[in-house]
This record gives sequence, structure tokens and C-alpha cells, in this order.
Amino acid sequence: MKDMKAARWYAEKDIRVEQAEIPTPKNGQIKIAVKFAGICGSDLHEYVHGPQLIPTEEPYLLSGHKGVTTLGHEFSGIVEEVGENANGNFKKGDRVVVEPIYRNPDSPFLTSGEYNLSEPLGFIGLSSNGGFANYVVVEDYMVHKIPDSMSFEQGALVEPAAVAVHAVLQSGLKIGQTVLVSGAGPIGLLCVQAAIAAGATTVIVTDVAEKRLEKAKEIGATYIISATDKNIPEQIKKLTNGLGVDVYLDAAGVQASYDTGLNSVRNGGTAVLVALFGKPVTANPLDQVLREITIKGVIAYRNIFPQVIALIDSGRIPAEKLITSKIKLDEIVDKGFEALVNNPAEVKILIDIEKD
Repeated sequence: MKDMKAARWYAEKDIRVEQAEIPTPKNGQIKIAVKFAGICGSDLHEYVHGPQLIPTEEPYLLSGHKGVTTLGHEFSGIVEEVGENANGNFKKGDRVVVEPIYRNPDSPFLTSGEYNLSEPLGFIGLSSNGGFANYVVVEDYMVHKIPDSMSFEQGALVEPAAVAVHAVLQSGLKIGQTVLVSGAGPIGLLCVQAAIAAGATTVIVTDVAEKRLEKAKEIGATYIISATDKNIPEQIKKLTNGLGVDVYLDAAGVQASYDTGLNSVRNGGTAVLVALFGKPVTANPLDQVLREITIKGVIAYRNIFPQVIALIDSGRIPAEKLITSKIKLDEIVDKGFEALVNNPAEVKILIDIEKD
């Protein structure tokens, strides 16, 4: 078999499931037979508003890729082939997940271990062909083994869970503290689970979609509040002894969530910006100074995939509770992207790559 099936992005609202050439691993690369792949919010942005991260003008520096792109960076699978000079810890048949962020070998951030800050920022499935296909080739440093006790469905959720765990770690959340999560999409809901796993006693979630708030409550949120309510900061202060929350995690990424979050965090508290904000926001630095609020942005993750795998496998982060649908690759546009655009009850849709 020389060809495989792949979901390829051509332009905004133009994703085609078609035959593509099966990739061959080059030096230092590993070929993976994909089992399950999840649709991420960034994939959705490429479908609705793209190109955003997909290189269309100049090739991505670390992969040489440009133009038509097989999407998909949240996936699990089995090692099919190990390229020359690739990590010898891997062999054909290994069950694996992929940490899809590229690392620039010339970046000083690699020396410090902050490889997610190396430039140019890029990901498998955006800056090169990804996991919405039968096979994908990735750099060997991206591959992590998963235990036999972990399902491939759970494995496909390791990448987005890592985003949430990294955000919670960067917030400095301590056992017994209170948290506000704005946005009950997949990343927001995973932030809820990560905050609970880290020891938060109160987790408050806001969103405009009632169905997603119901899901937040189902997975352990202490309180849910409609983002369309008035006086949300006052409501939150009543729930936190008049102080406000210790930590605010913004997984919505709009002006309204930013304002609400900063007005809901206690003096001396921390706000972590997790969402990829589509537009600039206005801020009041004087208020932040007078209240000693820490505002921190986070991108992706670093050095935590093994821990996230263990958290999911142990049940401490039951990420599989976010799965609302499993579909075939041929159904990815109608039952995948369009469903996520039009149906707020859909949270995490997984593609069963082998089902076709």
C-alpha cells in the first residue's frame, strides 16, 4: 500500500479527506500508525478562520513544510518504523503518544529546558503533516510510550491535558486554594480536572453555553455561572469569603473573560492566560499594580508528558469524561468540525482512524 487516507486543510472551510502518500521516516524520525486523534480548538480555528499557524507563504523553518496540511496534533498510535539514528528506546509495536511541539536545536531555551519557548513556534499537524491520517512521521524527541493499561482514546487526550496541567503548574496553585476557570471547552474543562488534581477546594467555571456548564459540573466543578450573567465578580466574591479566587485561568480568550477574571481574582492573586486570544484586549495596569495581581501567559507545555500520562492512567485526571463523540475520518467535516461549530453540547470529538 503506497497511499493512505488523510484529512487535509486547503483553505478556510476547505478540508478534504483524500488519498495521500504514506510518509517515510527520515534521519531521527519515527513513523506512527495512528489509532485515535482529537480535534483541537486550534484545528477548529484553522477550519473557520485559517490560515493562522499553518505556513502558507514561507516554509516552516524546522520542517520545510508549506501549504496543504494534514491536520491533527492530539493523537495516539503504534510505532510502525524507526528511522535511522532515531532514539533506540523505541521499536515497532510500541504504544505511544506524541508531544507535537517542535524544538529549535539552535535556541538558547533548549539549554534551560524551556523548549516550548524556542522559536519559531511550530507543531505537528499545523507546521507539518499531522495525525488525521493512517500514518504520520514525527521527530523522535516528540514520542512518549504509554502503558498497556491506558486506552488509545485516553492517549489521544494526553496532549490537551498537558496544556491544562502546565497552566495549573505555572499558576502556582496550592492545596486548598480557589480557582476560576473561564471557558468550558476542552482546555477549560481539563483545567478544571487539573486544578482538582492539584488540590483546589473550590473550582468555579463560567461559560456562555449551558450544555458546557453542565459538563463542567459533571466533571467536578464546585460552582457554575453563566458568562452572560451580570455582576459575576460579585457573585464569585460571595463564594470566596469576599476575597475573590486565588487563581484565575482564562481558557476563553476574549475581552469579557479577561475583565471578569481580573475583577474576580483576589488582591495578590494570579491570572494565567491559557487561550490563544484572537484579538488584543485593553487592560488597566494601575489596577493590577495597586492590587499586586500577577498576569502570566503560557504556551503549550514542557517536561510534563510522563506525569500527565500517569495522571490520566491513574484516574487522577479522568480526561476520557470529556469525550462526547467518536467518528470516522470520512466524517471529520460534518460530524467533526461543523458539529463543534454548531453544537455546544459537543466537547471533545475523537476520530477513530482505523474504523474506516
